[in-house]
Amino acid sequence: MSITRSRLSPEESRSAALEAARALLIEDGPQALTLKAVAARMGRTHANLLHHFGSAADLQSALARHISERVIAGIAGAVQRAREGTTDPREIVDRTFDAFDKEGGGALFAWMILSGNHEALKPILDAIHALVDQLGDGHGDHPVHETTLWLVLAALGDSLLGAPMADALSLPRDKARLLARAQLLHALGVAPSPPTG
Repeated sequence: MSITRSRLSPEESRSAALEAARALLIEDGPQALTLKAVAARMGRTHANLLHHFGSAADLQSALARHISERVIAGIAGAVQRAREGTTDPREIVDRTFDAFDKEGGGALFAWMILSGNHEALKPILDAIHALVDQLGDGHGDHPVHETTLWLVLAALGDSLLGAPMADALSLPRDKARLLARAQLLHALGVAPSPPTG
């Protein structure tokens, strides 16, 4: 569904462009992120997007920041609950996997890294590290940096290859997520919940 041609403020226009770009990213992959495609998705002109972003590379960088902000906002509640001691460690895994898969971070960040933009991951890595750090509080022997490393790599890999790998191995689609949950619970010394049903 495209946005109508009503007059938008510069902030609204920029925000609408980023949402249109994120939708294109999730549906068609990072190669679809051209100014022309995003403008068409919005029902706007190519010149309009040039005015706001300058180039496709600038749009992609802005999208990386936008996705990172969404991810950070999404885990903010988990960070607060961690401070209160009420966070379930599984939430870290779910939010991390969702950030790379459902939010489109995996495809965009992998593409930007391959294009030489190694700074694209920094905001999301910082947010995930802060959350893992909160949960690691009180676990002095727990290697927080190592946990962040394997969790992010697992989530990124799952977002890019999880579905075809699970299919090829005749495993459930969420198997990598379940394994990551079990690994994090083990690393934090938390007993897994008993099976239900």
